[in-house]
Amino acid sequence: MNSIVIIGCGIVGATLAYELSQIPNFQITVIDQNPPAQAATKASLGVLMGIISQKTKGRAWRLRQYSMQRYETLIPELEAITGQKIPFNRQGILLLCYAEEEIKKWHQLINLRRSQGFELQWLNPTEIKNSYPQINTEQVFGAVYSPQDRQLDPTQLTLALVAAAQQRGVTFKFGVTVESLETLQTLEAQQVKTNRGDFNFDWVVMASGLGTTPLISPLETENSGKKPIKIRPVLGQALQIRCIEPLGILGREPVITGNDIHIVPLGNAEYWVGATVEFPENDQEILVNPEPLDLVLKGALAICPALEKATILKTWSGLRPRPEGIPAPVIGNLPGFSNILLATGHYRNGILLAPATAQEIRELIQPN
Repeated sequence: MNSIVIIGCGIVGATLAYELSQIPNFQITVIDQNPPAQAATKASLGVLMGIISQKTKGRAWRLRQYSMQRYETLIPELEAITGQKIPFNRQGILLLCYAEEEIKKWHQLINLRRSQGFELQWLNPTEIKNSYPQINTEQVFGAVYSPQDRQLDPTQLTLALVAAAQQRGVTFKFGVTVESLETLQTLEAQQVKTNRGDFNFDWVVMASGLGTTPLISPLETENSGKKPIKIRPVLGQALQIRCIEPLGILGREPVITGNDIHIVPLGNAEYWVGATVEFPENDQEILVNPEPLDLVLKGALAICPALEKATILKTWSGLRPRPEGIPAPVIGNLPGFSNILLATGHYRNGILLAPATAQEIRELIQPN
């Protein structure tokens, strides 16, 4: 029996646990100092911008394409296993275009996606107003509608992944803090030290977001000459509101996005609005400041003026893990180690890319 230890149980760690549990003869343990679906996962809006993304080739597109296809089977699969309902909006994404010079770019993407077998539609301002009267089109040059993109509830999805993985024999250790990875043989880490004892492993997968750098830094020091992998925090804030009545036709509302602001329908005239992107200054701690969130709300009001009469139910924030100096996410072996795998640094795309991340890690552990 081979053993895998997964450090971190946000959306990426939970997806890894579920997908890796399908490998025969592996004992899987997931360790997290918090309950599942905290940190970046808890702060996410769950908007899956895959088809409508401007990523068109290479690794960035391949990860998105795989994840979008996997989600169509993963959600019903988890619901059947667990009996839990996972909110999954299949009404697509409507992206508003506010710059005339971007129209050509969007038409090129529409043509490319159609050649790849995906549907994108261009709407002029009149068509937007007819289909989505809640949208203020005064400064809008058009919009791209992606019927195949999705939105889901990150917390409910993570909890369902944990429940399904548990049914498949995965062990979860919550409230356990990982202190270090111990190297017992040259270039072969074999033990996770925690505040609740030690765990031996054949493979360890770091799905620990911002907790990755402190754990791998001592190992990178041992292998001088390698550029250290550093994961930095980026703060995101969002809010949940309730309107007097739905902005659009109930049950047929897409996610609306414009100027990097998302308005996410939840049903019952409730919406998530977000999210901010706030970087630290000089490696200082990022403090939650209401002003950036106020600007996001004002931006949402410019998109849908009816939000002015909405009631704010709650606000929340979370830190996203962003790799420094290298593309996000970081997936693969820790340089110099054959059995330490990194699945971290997803920045703003942890929910979107979780299935593809799990698939890449599985192929490293069990090559075809």
